[in-house]
Formats: sequence, structure tokens, C-alpha cells
Amino acid sequence: MLRATAAACDPVRHRPVHREPHLRRIVLPVAALTIAVASLCAPAQESRLPDIGSSAGELLSPRQQEEYGAMMLAQLRHYDYLLEDPLIDSWLDTLGTRLAANSDQPKQPFTFFMLRERQINAFATLGGYIGVNSGLILAADKEDEVAGVLSHEIAHVTQQHVLRGAERAQRDQLPILLAMLGAIVAAQASNSNSSDDAAQAAMAGAMGLMQQRQINYTRANESEADRLGIQTLARSDYEPEAMADFFTIMQARSRSNGANYWGESPDWLMTHPVTITRITEAKDRAARIRRERGTSQVCVRDPDGPAQCEEESAPRAQFPSDGAVNPLLPASLQANLGTAFGAGGTGRFDYARERLRVLSANTPSDAIREYEQMGDASKRTDAQRYGLAYAQLRANQPAAAATTLDTLLQKNPGDVWITLALAEAESKSGKAASADARFESLLRQTPRNRAVVLSYADVLAERGNAAAGRRAQELLRPLLGSSANDAQFQRVFARACDMAGDPVRAGEAYAEAAYLNGRPEQALVQLNTLKRRSDLDYYARARIEARIAAITPTVLELKRQGIRDEDLRRR
Repeated sequence: MLRATAAACDPVRHRPVHREPHLRRIVLPVAALTIAVASLCAPAQESRLPDIGSSAGELLSPRQQEEYGAMMLAQLRHYDYLLEDPLIDSWLDTLGTRLAANSDQPKQPFTFFMLRERQINAFATLGGYIGVNSGLILAADKEDEVAGVLSHEIAHVTQQHVLRGAERAQRDQLPILLAMLGAIVAAQASNSNSSDDAAQAAMAGAMGLMQQRQINYTRANESEADRLGIQTLARSDYEPEAMADFFTIMQARSRSNGANYWGESPDWLMTHPVTITRITEAKDRAARIRRERGTSQVCVRDPDGPAQCEEESAPRAQFPSDGAVNPLLPASLQANLGTAFGAGGTGRFDYARERLRVLSANTPSDAIREYEQMGDASKRTDAQRYGLAYAQLRANQPAAAATTLDTLLQKNPGDVWITLALAEAESKSGKAASADARFESLLRQTPRNRAVVLSYADVLAERGNAAAGRRAQELLRPLLGSSANDAQFQRVFARACDMAGDPVRAGEAYAEAAYLNGRPEQALVQLNTLKRRSDLDYYARARIEARIAAITPTVLELKRQGIRDEDLRRR
């Protein structure tokens, strides 16, 4: 399994420089960390964490699982671990959804999210929430390998390995909902004025220990997740060898003195050792599926790069025996058995990897230096040139970025990723009319494309005038119904409403953003303040009262457990 460990969310390494204003500077000394960790092993009645109220041995309901996952995601967002970017989100969701639809439980809901950490890791938790570290994407040679990791995690969820771990934790009287809150409580009790690095490290450590205890995978679980994951890969038209390929990459990095891009041993290996037996079994399963599909793979190993593989025809097996076809799936989701493996990719992996390289770097300048250290600039791929241009854009060098992006767009006409970056570069260079023309053209092609809408709205927000705010509102309103749990959307919509002179809608969106960022008490205060306005119409008042009713029980439970928002305490 790919576990969430303390190192997987280590806040000290590769942390972004610019922090959200609400992240307070608090410290957690060793004694407080001990308290936080001890809270994980204490009986539920002695813990100050929220009590989920389940009896020992009783499985969590789907709703409870969803609540666990959503609360965990909110806390990760609150402490700035998440890497949220519309294009990356779209790529990851497209990849994950395709795999989930071809799993053994295609109706199981999943939420895929990216963490900014560069350690190589991924994990699954309750409610179908699957997190992937940026470092894992940077370590992969191709999208099929990332798909192999996600397929493995999807199998842990569909086979209820995660839920069984939670049930064991309940029997041991360990609280399930957000073990990380123990560290936050201890951090709030600290009187030190030091950096909040220690508090975040403690929160990550508590979370990692809880995940390890909660998801106590057995060897049988791992073997089952590998087997089903490889089948999911095949059904999704990814190369079935990809899982074994990634195992091999990790094993090679471990052997080379544990060094990776950043001189550290992959955390994935620390929690999940790769053995020759496991690699061999994964390769054997992939070969069996290929025989059943009627194809074989011929590979030529390049000492300076990944293997170059091609498929060639082979006699088709008459009776598939390892589940290459999922009888539970509708015909529209079944893989085409006559299609070559490797045809299921999104076509965006190379660009996604380079965009992540920039977004996960400490600073845009660090990202630029990474590209400079890659060697001969003339040998850079289009994706690498895009990455460098995007780093320049983020480093406030829009003219240099625009020059490269314009050349790339001529070579790749209509590419949405390049077009969006070029439009942003033009806007920052003072060419607002040209930028708007590009955005409007994209909107005519895909009017409800989340990445296009949010990118355009962000650009409009930078102009800071009422006309730009009204246009941003107009763009965002069609997505309101599907964006209740979209923190990025709520943030952008709140700013647009502010600029447009719509304080009520802005207040609602700011409250939703606070809630989704793990600040339910702040959200409740904002909504109650908003409710006292005399200019509310019937519909606005009904919306606000409904949200107050929904958020109040959560805030009351946190208060009962002694967990308060530190920023509100200071007022």
C-alpha cells in the first residue's frame, strides 16, 4: 500500500514561501507532541477529539466515511498541504475517474487530490479520498505508472481494506475523525512565539500515525490490490506492466544509496518495501492479461532513459481467466479488446508533470534553476519549455514567458494549457485586449470548462474594477450549482462579488471558503454577521439560515471537545 506518513506531508521540506494569512505562527514543543501522539492511543472517552459515536465493531456508514474524508481534506487545505490548480485538478480527476469507472466497483465515489510535497508517496482513506504527492508524478516516466499507483489505491477502497482498518481502530477505541486535531489542540495551548513549523510537523505526524494504525494492510490486502489494480489498468487501456515498472523505478532509487531528485529515500519505500517477488508477480499478471488480449510486448532498454516498448500480435486466448473484462461494467465502459494497451492516456501527462514541477517548487526562481540544471536547452521537450515559461510567468517575467508560449502555440495550435498560460502572460504584460480575446475564444469552445473559467476570473480579479468583477461573476455563476465544495471556486467567486459590489453574495462565498479551509467556526461567525444585514432578500436569508443550521452542529461539537479557532480567541 501507499501510506500517508509523517514524511509524506512533511511541512518543512519544499514548503511554499507565500502562506495564507490565516495560518498562524504557533509552536508545538516535544512535550506537546507527546500529548498529541498519546491522544491517538488513548480510549475515546479520554480523548479530546470529536467522538463519532460508533459502537465497537460497527462499520462506518457511507455518510460517515465521506465526512471523515471531507474533514481531512479541509485540514490539509487549512495547513496549505494541498496543491490546487484547475488544470492539474482536471488532469488528475480525468485520470482517476477513468480508472475508477473501470474498477470492480464503478459506482463507488472517489475524490482525487494532489499534495505539493515532493516526497514520493500516495494514500487512500475513508470515503474514497485518494491523495497523491507531487513527487510521485515527478518520479514517473509516463502516465501509465501514475495510473498503476492510483489503480492500486482504488482497489484498497473498493475491496474495503480502508474500512476494515477503520473498524479495527474502532474496536481499539481509537477516534476515527481527524487524529490530526490532537496536534492542533496541543498547538493552540502553546504559548511560544516560535514558527508554526513544529505544529504542522506534529499534525502531520499525528495524521501519519493514525493512517498507519487505521489502514493496517496485510500482505493479502497488498496482493489483492496489486492484482485488481493491474486488471483496472488493462480495462482502462493503460499498459498492465506499468505497476511493475514503477516498482522497479522505486527499487532502483532505493539501491542507489536511497537518493532521488532531492537526495532522500522515497517515503513510498519506507512504508512499503518493494521485493523481487512482488515485481515478478506484477509482471506475470501483466503478461497473462496480454496473452488474453492477444498481444505481447517487445521492449528495448535504453541505458540513458526508459525502455522503448512496442506491441506485436500474439494468439488470442479463448477464455480470459484473470478478469480482463469486468462483467459489472456497462458496454460503453468496457475496454476495446482489439485496442493496443497504452491508448488510454489523457495525453496531458508531460505537461502536467512540468506544471507540477513549477507549482511544487519552493519559489518560481527555484523552478527556473531546476530547468537550467537540466542541461542543453536545445534538447528540452515542448512540455519542458512550457514548464520553464510557466515558471517565468510566476516569477513575474511575463514577456519572456509570452515569447516561448507563443512559439509553442504556433506548433501546437488550440492547446488549452498553452493558450491559458499565454493569455495570463499577455494580461500581466498589459495586453488586456489580446488576453481577453484568447479567453473568450476558449469560452466559446468550452463555456463551462472549470480551468478556463477560473483562470479568466482570476485574471479579471487582478484588474480590481467593478466591470471586471461583474464579468467574472457572469462567468462563474453557471458553475455555482456544482461548486458547493470547491474551495478554489468559492474564493474566486467571493472576490468577484466584492469587486462587483455584491457584498451579500461575497459574504456567503467567503464563509464557504472558510468552512472548506477547515475553519467552521469562522464560517459560522461570518454567516451570523451576514444574517443581521437589513438588505437581505427572502432567498438570500433562506440560503444563509440553511448554512448556519448545517454548520452549527460541527462547531458545537468542536467546542465541546475544547477545540476553538485560535484567531477568533484573540479577538
